[in-house]
Amino acid sequence: MDRTTLIYYVEVSLQKKINLNQFSIAPMLDLTDKHCRYFHRILTKKTLLYTEMVTTGAILFGKGDYLAFNHEEHPISLQLGGSDPKALAQCAKLAQQRGYDEINLNVGCPSDRVQNGMFGACLMGKADLVADCIEQMQDQVDIPVTVKTRIGIDDFDSYDFLRGFIDKVMPYTNTFIVHARKAWLSGLSPKENREVPPLDYERVYQLKLDYPNLTIAINGGIKTIDEIRQHLCHVDGVMVGREAYQNPLLLTHIDSQIFGSDLPIIEPKAAIRSLYPYLEQQLTQGAQLNHIMRHTLGIFNGCKGARQWRRYLSENAHKKGAGIEVVEQALDFVQ
Repeated sequence: MDRTTLIYYVEVSLQKKINLNQFSIAPMLDLTDKHCRYFHRILTKKTLLYTEMVTTGAILFGKGDYLAFNHEEHPISLQLGGSDPKALAQCAKLAQQRGYDEINLNVGCPSDRVQNGMFGACLMGKADLVADCIEQMQDQVDIPVTVKTRIGIDDFDSYDFLRGFIDKVMPYTNTFIVHARKAWLSGLSPKENREVPPLDYERVYQLKLDYPNLTIAINGGIKTIDEIRQHLCHVDGVMVGREAYQNPLLLTHIDSQIFGSDLPIIEPKAAIRSLYPYLEQQLTQGAQLNHIMRHTLGIFNGCKGARQWRRYLSENAHKKGAGIEVVEQALDFVQ
């Protein structure tokens, strides 16, 4: 075993002794791909990163490598979508072999596409099946298997319903990431399901009071460092989604303000230039510049020249042969 590999395994071992879910970036379909995660890792070294939701069918029968990630992304969790316990167990085993730090089961996504596959938020109504899925996954791996869920679905949104779900699943996992909104399985789009049902943080806080031995992380509508700190007074972890993606500058303060790290805060332009070796590597492998740089567009929000930065990349990064020189030209607009 070489020195780099040895150091990595020591770091992972230490990570597993702490709460991986203290702060995390939510899995977001079509957003948190490997390029996005690599960029986010430049901004924060401590945050737990999540993949986009990957279905068991894609992993087991798809033509692509849906488990691929960069070594630099650790700690990283694979979010799985599915409801077949055997398929989920098989995927969990493959994920551990590939080096993931955690596996998460999606019991929170309300889209029609997900419901048609019988997974996502609709599984809240099938707690026994979720318990079976987690049990069989956990039997195959040594890494944590966690659940991301909502506080309820449709008209099943009482606290007793949520507790009933937790009671059936908790024998097989001790970690729940709870989006503090219920999900409407029909009538609302996924975007509306992130905004229309009212937030109920107090219900998630109550879960932690009633289940002190569980690790409870909260998700939904959280945008600032102060809000993150406030929630951490009541629960074990905070997950942020859209705000982390649209305003990635937030992430540069997480290590110092949330994890107490004394690592220097990286400046936005330095963060972009830290991406250059990765850009060169990916471009030589056939990636397109715009597919990578789209995840960085919000880094200069609030800075003079941010709009020109975004516009220049949007107009030029998609062109054939576009490379680092395009990014440098875009940086010239930012003060």
